[in-house]
Amino acid sequence: MIFILFQKRAVKAENNATKLKQENALLQVQLKNYKTENEALRSGQSASLSVVKQNADLALQNLLTVITNSRSSIKQLVSGAESLQLVADLLKSIDRISEMSEEGQ
Repeated sequence: MIFILFQKRAVKAENNATKLKQENALLQVQLKNYKTENEALRSGQSASLSVVKQNADLALQNLLTVITNSRSSIKQLVSGAESLQLVADLLKSIDRISEMSEEGQ
């Protein structure tokens, strides 16, 4: 009877050991998969950072082009405003001359 009890305990212990070995093997596979996934995410993150940097560089180049073109446009606008001011001053002078001429007659 004691022998049977020891035998049952031994069988139970072997079954537990087998289950634990299977669980350990499964966990090892999961760990390997998680490590692989982690490496893939890290390399993807590096690729994403590279894309962000390229986009930022492109945006910077576009912004610098816009600034250069804006400066040119502003210079042309100021030049045009100065020309209009000159025409306005000329018209005022003509108006004064014509008033003087009318008074003199």
